[in-house]
Amino acid sequence: MSTDQPAIEAAFTDLRGALMLLTRLPVPLDDAAFAATGPQGESTRGQGRLVWAFPLVGAIVALLALLPAGLAAWWGLAPGGVALLVLAGGVLLTGAMHEDGLADLADGFWGGWTRERRLEIMKDSRVGTYGVLALILSLLARWWALSTIFAGGAFWAPVLAAAVLSRAAMGVTMASLDHARADGLGQSFGRTPALPAAGGLGLAVVLALVVIGWAALPALIFGAAAALALALLAQAKIGGQTGDVLGAQQQVTEIAVLMVLASIL
Repeated sequence: MSTDQPAIEAAFTDLRGALMLLTRLPVPLDDAAFAATGPQGESTRGQGRLVWAFPLVGAIVALLALLPAGLAAWWGLAPGGVALLVLAGGVLLTGAMHEDGLADLADGFWGGWTRERRLEIMKDSRVGTYGVLALILSLLARWWALSTIFAGGAFWAPVLAAAVLSRAAMGVTMASLDHARADGLGQSFGRTPALPAAGGLGLAVVLALVVIGWAALPALIFGAAAALALALLAQAKIGGQTGDVLGAQQQVTEIAVLMVLASIL
């Protein structure tokens, strides 16, 4: 946080910055909050400190996506339809950035034989067979888990828990792995500081415990295992992390958490 801002004001500045990075929500940011800009005019100053607020962004996205789905459920829509509305809401609010990362990672990791070729494929905006299959499987897995959760009588709490835990995983990876690319916007920031990443993880765990109780513990264990597996795979395949890696990690972590909660709630 900036030393020339009161703590609460700086926290809200960080949250606005995190919302700008991870969603398509119209977030007002003044020039003093993020003075430096990147080559496309995007805000760059102090991005690493924002990761503590990633779980809060997840909570906001989840709650906004649940609002129309909740109304539809109240009107009698079946759990499968409610789950579809939640997924659609999340995609619209985030601009499908995490899904895009998953598709790019699948194409690159399994479509290239060398590190350089994998990174080249991941940078290509076109989606290949591996990417399409990854998106289909991801959406089906989340739809099944959400449908099962809603059919069992739970609603907002599991979705919120999955959203905050999966966003916290991104911050931990940003603090743990080097950037895989030698250029690009992310490289200009250096490695994310450990303290904001740890703060985000702690915040996510507390929020999950509050909303779903001790069911958060197995969800955290399996979610962490999925996040770690993806991080280790990225290290082996491309030698670090990229934005696509982080997006894919959010997806696989969310799937793991929802699967666990669908089984125990």
